[in-house]
Amino acid sequence: MPLEAVEARRLYRQVADQLRSLIDSGEYAVGSRLPTERELAEQLKVSRPTVREALIALEVEGRLRIRVGSGIYVIEPAAVAAPATASVIEGPFELLRAREFLESAIAEQAARVATKDDLARIDASLLAMENVEHPGEASMVHDRAFHVAIAGSLGNAVLVRVVGELFDQRLNPYFAQLAHYFENPGTWRTALDEHRAVRDAIAAHDPDAAREAMRNHLARSQARFAQNFGAVAASGSSSARSPATPAKPERAPNKRAERQAKNQAKKQAKKQATSGSARRR
Repeated sequence: MPLEAVEARRLYRQVADQLRSLIDSGEYAVGSRLPTERELAEQLKVSRPTVREALIALEVEGRLRIRVGSGIYVIEPAAVAAPATASVIEGPFELLRAREFLESAIAEQAARVATKDDLARIDASLLAMENVEHPGEASMVHDRAFHVAIAGSLGNAVLVRVVGELFDQRLNPYFAQLAHYFENPGTWRTALDEHRAVRDAIAAHDPDAAREAMRNHLARSQARFAQNFGAVAASGSSSARSPATPAKPERAPNKRAERQAKNQAKKQAKKQATSGSARRR
């Protein structure tokens, strides 16, 4: 029997495969709610971002539905077959971590070598970003131009291509589905402020500040995508695309408050017993 190539499967794909198997076996029936992301991460011994990437992959496949503020539910699949390219799609957090590492170093060097012409291109893309609606195709075009312009200031065509290709992965179905829940005009304004900080550090020729500003921007992008489902909608943004008003999650009983209430009840009972005994005497 001929040998077959060994595929090093991405961790989030392994998690997705395990959850899919449990769904197929009936462990999680159609209509049932999965454990929370935190609970799944604890049971699987992986990070919450890895669990989120797996859940998004299964939602894109049509196996799950994420209901903001309610939970993650198993649905009847319209077609069981997974996308043919699933095994080669990088997870959104994987991509952002790679960009954080690479583009921080690029911004640092850009602060050393950027010319007036380079800054003019960076400024032009930033100005375009300020005057476009988000989310939308145009905002992504100008966002990409900003990051590519910074890479372009190093005069290295390979870096320009790599930065552009990494950014283009935002168009993959998993990244697009994740962005659907968390991107809105409010997050766009926040990201714009982070872009300005990168630009200002490069213009000031401050390599340390430029590296930190870019690292901070891409780290915060990860944090925005990692927040609890429903957090954006709960913030009151009219653009948060929630299918329904988020239900408030049930709060775990406050054990400290319960103990205080019990102690208070005991004291009150003891006081009443003492008072009754005094009256009988």
